[in-house]
Amino acid sequence: MSQQPIADYALLSDRHSAALVGRDGSVDWLAFPRFDSPSVLGRLLDAEAGAWTIRPAGSAGTTDVETHRGYVPDTLVLRTVFTTPTGSVELTDALAITDPRTAGTVDAAGTTGTAGTTAPPDEDPHRLGEHAPHTLLRQVRGISGDVELEIVVRPRPEYGLIVPLLTRADGAVRCAGGASRMLLSSTVDWELSDGEARATVRVTAGQTVGFALQHTRLADPPPRPYAPDQIDAALRATIAAWRGWSAAHQAYDGPWRDLVLQSGRVLQGLSYRPTGAIIAAATTSLPEQVGGERNWDYRYAWVRDASFTMDALWVAACPDEADEFFEFMAAAAAHDSGGSLQIMYGVGGEHDLTERTLPHLSGWRGSRPVRVGNAAWTQPQLDVYGELLASAYRLRDQLKEPTPATREFLVGLADTAAALWKQPDNGIWEIRGAPRHFLFSKLMCWVALDRAAALAPLLRAGDRGARWRTVAAEIRAAILDQGWSSEAGAFTQSFGSADLDASALMIPIVGLLPGTDPRVLATIDAITDRLTDDDGLVYRYRTATGVDGLAGEEGAFLLCTYWLAQAQAEAGRVTQARDTFHRASRYANDLGLLAEEVADGELIGNFPQAFSHIGLINAAWAIQRAPS
Repeated sequence: MSQQPIADYALLSDRHSAALVGRDGSVDWLAFPRFDSPSVLGRLLDAEAGAWTIRPAGSAGTTDVETHRGYVPDTLVLRTVFTTPTGSVELTDALAITDPRTAGTVDAAGTTGTAGTTAPPDEDPHRLGEHAPHTLLRQVRGISGDVELEIVVRPRPEYGLIVPLLTRADGAVRCAGGASRMLLSSTVDWELSDGEARATVRVTAGQTVGFALQHTRLADPPPRPYAPDQIDAALRATIAAWRGWSAAHQAYDGPWRDLVLQSGRVLQGLSYRPTGAIIAAATTSLPEQVGGERNWDYRYAWVRDASFTMDALWVAACPDEADEFFEFMAAAAAHDSGGSLQIMYGVGGEHDLTERTLPHLSGWRGSRPVRVGNAAWTQPQLDVYGELLASAYRLRDQLKEPTPATREFLVGLADTAAALWKQPDNGIWEIRGAPRHFLFSKLMCWVALDRAAALAPLLRAGDRGARWRTVAAEIRAAILDQGWSSEAGAFTQSFGSADLDASALMIPIVGLLPGTDPRVLATIDAITDRLTDDDGLVYRYRTATGVDGLAGEEGAFLLCTYWLAQAQAEAGRVTQARDTFHRASRYANDLGLLAEEVADGELIGNFPQAFSHIGLINAAWAIQRAPS
C-alpha cells in the first residue's frame, strides 16, 4: 500500500506526460507516452505497481539523512539534496523537453545553439515541449564527502499488470513487455532479476552519475542509449527550455508572485503540447476521502477546467496558445450530436472515456476502487458553454482573427446555451444523483450569452447579438428570482433549494451582481459561517444532503476557498480576502504544489490539481486589483 503523503511529491512534465517524484527520491508515478497512458511506474497506487528509487543506502526508515529540495528556478526540473553522515549528493530529475542528440548541443551554462550547431527546436519558448523524446532523466552529483546510493528500477507497465523482461545492452538495460519498450541508459553495474534492475554506487564530491529511461512504442525503431555527456546535455537543454518559456511568458509582478508564477508553470505542465488539450490533474484515483470511494481519473481535458486554465494563464503566463486551445476544442467537439457539448475529452480529442476499475491495485492508503476513464463524460453539464466563451472573451486579443471553424464553434456554443439553459443537468460538481436546476449552470449560461454578445463583432455574428442579450436577461432574472433562498439567506445550490454551494461565490466574480450587493454579501457570510471547516477552508457543499448520490465525505475544496478570497476582494473586504488566501495557500507543499482538497490537515485528491492553482492565481490577482 502506498503511504507517502501526497504533499511529499513533486511534478515533472514534458507537456506530453507526467511523473511524480517523492521526497525520498522515488519516482512513484510515470505514464508514457501521454498523460492518460497506462502507468509504467505506479507505486503511488500500489506497492507492486513499479517505482524507481535513488536514495542513500540504508536510509529507508532512518533519520540519519537530511533532505532538501526545490525546483531549478523558473523550471519544472527538480533538485533534491541528500545529506548523510558521510557526505552529500544532489539528485536532479526531469522529463526531457528535447533530445540534444538530434537537436544540437548545449554549453556548460545551459545555453542552446552554440556556434557550429543546430539549436534545439525548443529554443523557441512558444513551442515548449513540441519535440519531447519521452525520456525521464535522473542525474546524481557528489557535493561533499562520499555517499553510497542504492538504485532500484522496477518498471511495471500497464498499471502494474506486466513484469517485464530486462536484458543487458551496451551501456543500457532493455525493458520489454506489453505494447511498449523502454531503455534504461547508465554506466552503473546492474544486477537484474525478476523484472528489477538494482545497483549500489558510491558517489564522491565532484563525481556525476546519470540515468535516462526512454519509452517507445513496440512498432518504433529501438531507441539508442544515452551516453553520460548526453544525459547531462539533455538536462541542461530542458532547464534552458523551461527558463526560456518563463522569461518569455511570465510577467506577473503582484502579491504572492512566487506562488502565482509557480502555479502558471504547473498549469503549463498540465497542457498537452501536441493538441492544445489541458488536463485537470496529473493522476488518477487519489481519493477525496482516505479509504473512500470518491476516487476519479482526472487525466483528461475537461472543457471547464481547461477553459479556467487558459483564463488563469492570462494572468500568470501570458498564453500564446489560445488559438491552439480553441482549435482543439472545435475539432474535438465537431461530431457532438444535437448541438450539445461533451464536458470532457481525451487529450487527443477522444470522446469515449468509458470508466473501469483496476481491482488488482490497492489504491493510495487503501482507497479503492482505482479507476481509469471517467463516467462523467456522458453527463449533461450546461456550465461548460459559459466557461469556454468567458475564456474566449478574456483571450480575445490573443485570438485576434479566429479561424472560420473556431468562429462557428463559438457561435454554436452561444446558440446552444440559449436553447438549453432551462434544462436540468448534473452541474459543475458532476453530481451522480438526479439532475437538477443548478444555480451555477444557469449562471454560466448567462455568462455564455453575455460574453458572446460582446464578442459578436469578432465572431462576425452581429445579427445574433440582440437575441443573445435578450436570453441573457431572462436567465439573470430567473437566477435572482429562483436562485435566492429566503430560508438560507443566500444564493443556494439549485433553484428552490436551501442548501448552500460554494459555486454561488462566482456570482460577483463573473459580474452578474457587484460584490457589494447585499445579496452577495449575505451569500459570502453564509458560506463563511456554514460551509467551512474548523480552519476556515470551504467545502463545495454538504455531502450529508445526499445530492451527489455517493457514500462518504470529502475534504474542504481549495478552489472554493480561493473563490471565497476572490469574492471577498470583489466585496472590498481585502483584509478578509488576504486572510482567506493565506489559509488556503499554507497547504501548498514546499514546492508550491496543491492537490484538490484538504482533510485532517493534509492534502488529498488528485495532484497537482489545475483547479487549485487556477483559484490561487485568480484570487491573488483579484486582491491585487481590489481597492486597499
